[in-house]
Amino acid sequence: MKRSLSLSRRTLLASAGASALALSGCDKLNKLINGSPKVSFKGVDVTGTGYGQQFVLPDLAGRPRRISDFSGKVLVVFFGYTQCPDVCPTTLAELAQVKKALGADGERIQGIFVSVDPERDQPAMLKAYVTGFDPSFIALRGNAEQTAAAAKDFKVFFAKVPGQAEGSYTIDHTAGSYLFDAKGQLRVFTRYGAGPDALTADLKQLLSEG
Repeated sequence: MKRSLSLSRRTLLASAGASALALSGCDKLNKLINGSPKVSFKGVDVTGTGYGQQFVLPDLAGRPRRISDFSGKVLVVFFGYTQCPDVCPTTLAELAQVKKALGADGERIQGIFVSVDPERDQPAMLKAYVTGFDPSFIALRGNAEQTAAAAKDFKVFFAKVPGQAEGSYTIDHTAGSYLFDAKGQLRVFTRYGAGPDALTADLKQLLSEG
């Protein structure tokens, strides 16, 4: 029962986050597209919000990484943690499934997992975790201050929830993925639970834009 309640909280966070993202992006959309026909996404269109542009976090080798480092690839950025019981593994497995189904086009998709639990998510553990879903996936891990700054830049919520055993905890966090186009612009927020078909459609659209 407790696990179900935790999942419900994360699902509610995803919906709340998506609504906020949608409202903040709508007013800027027409100005950004410069008269081009409006693109229809299955997820929440957040074109023009500018979230994630100040994003800087170390990779597992300690190198600072930015969205601009992945120019030419469509990015799927997800905030989570390795001991997440449901949302995180489901999201990564779904992305790996979609990436594989896209064949050669899937090679142009980069999955990026941002840890919200750097205290427990040590580099070796993170690498094994993300590459277990797909060898191309990468993980980013900062210290507590860097993690908080990155989450703020993406408008991501996360908070520790004490467990039953002393010192144990889970983390409630925004349950959704951020899709960037090949030019490094945030375009879509995909809600957790939207399904692989919706994710595939939005990734195909972004890939088609070059």
